Amino acid sequence: MADDHTQVQDFFTARAADWDSRFPDDGPAYEAAADFLSLRPGDAVLDAGCGTGRVLPALRAAVGPQGTVLAVDLTSAMLNAAVRAGRDREGTLLLADVARLPLRSRVLDAVFAAGLVSHLSHPGPDLAELARVVRPGGRLALFHPVGRAALAARHGRRITDDDLRAEDNLRPLLARSGWRLDEYTDEDERFLALAVRTP
Repeated sequence: MADDHTQVQDFFTARAADWDSRFPDDGPAYEAAADFLSLRPGDAVLDAGCGTGRVLPALRAAVGPQGTVLAVDLTSAMLNAAVRAGRDREGTLLLADVARLPLRSRVLDAVFAAGLVSHLSHPGPDLAELARVVRPGGRLALFHPVGRAALAARHGRRITDDDLRAEDNLRPLLARSGWRLDEYTDEDERFLALAVRTP
């Protein structure tokens, strides 16, 4: 697992400084995805694998000043970039592994996770850890600002049958991890899987 973490940290550390400028048009997509969590004023939400924290302003706007916005990432360079962008004013940034969150059980109303699934060392247990910290009925949004085919094309690859984000793979994976997949969208301009924490 340490090797997996090192690879993820190395990948994102090298890209943190110019991450936002590489994808300058993604902001509205993040805002729209945050809306799907149906957050209410006073709710508690986590941005898991927050990177530079692009969704934090939208999450803060949704939960209001009385709500709680937490953001965790494994890569300190990404969190530093979030601070430089002023997004630490929207929530609490934590250097942490989503596989071992420093949170009590059932304290959150929702989790937002952009681009996270493909970087998880152990997707089943890691998604179960996200479920642990969410109350029953709480929501999970797995998001990417482009769909699977568009993302694969961007990297010169094709999508494969073993892609964890394929609906036929993701639905049972989430079910085994304490989630029920309720909505699934995979189109060129957005990937969004919405799940509900089961009792």
